[in-house]
Amino acid sequence: MDRLIYTAMTGASHTLQKQASVSQNLANINTPGFRASIDAFRAVPLQGEGLATRTFVVDSTAGTDFTPGVMQTTGRELDVAIDGKGWIAVEDANGNEAYTRNGSFRVLPSGILQTNSGQNVMGDGGPITIPPDTSVSIAKDGTISTVPSTSQKNSVIVVGRLKLTNPPESQLVRGEDALFRTKDGSAADADANVTVMAGSLEGSNVNTVDAMVSMISLARQFDMQMKVLQTANENAKSASSLLNISG
Repeated sequence: MDRLIYTAMTGASHTLQKQASVSQNLANINTPGFRASIDAFRAVPLQGEGLATRTFVVDSTAGTDFTPGVMQTTGRELDVAIDGKGWIAVEDANGNEAYTRNGSFRVLPSGILQTNSGQNVMGDGGPITIPPDTSVSIAKDGTISTVPSTSQKNSVIVVGRLKLTNPPESQLVRGEDALFRTKDGSAADADANVTVMAGSLEGSNVNTVDAMVSMISLARQFDMQMKVLQTANENAKSASSLLNISG
């Protein structure tokens, strides 16, 4: 009985957490470069005081699905997609370096190059700034060049180069902002072997059908676990009644 109650109780709780993870995947179906989260249930015996029969169920994040998404041609000059493995370095809300595959950029009125999610895009020497009234082109190696759109259209100016990195995927952790960082918090070195495709975006790697099926399966699991708790409660009441009669 003890094992039944604790397993069903913690299973129901972590089923809700896994539903939240799958919901986040579904919410990012159209987010360029998004990587789906992978979750798994596992049983954990209770440590410390208490009966040894008590076993918890926890939802452990097994990791991230790093399968590449589908390449989509946009023709937009500020769109880039990583060609193969690698990451684009950006500046997070705390001013630290983080990594993303979302290469949909925009230029602020101040000239700062950002992702459409609002992170500053990092270059070799910090955030990249684009001069006003210029057209932008991004080379395969991440070099950003501009050409004045008003005069001297033959004057090409290199304003920076995207910081492209390729740390081992096993050393990356996802933050609550969906950006990735190294486990030790250090900045990854630039990797000259990482290249980009201009005028393209990498789609999310979330499989919509699998995610929807998972949501239905999790809902059924939750219902089953709640029924188990109800059954355990009814059994406990019946046992108490029998003990009172025998007493």
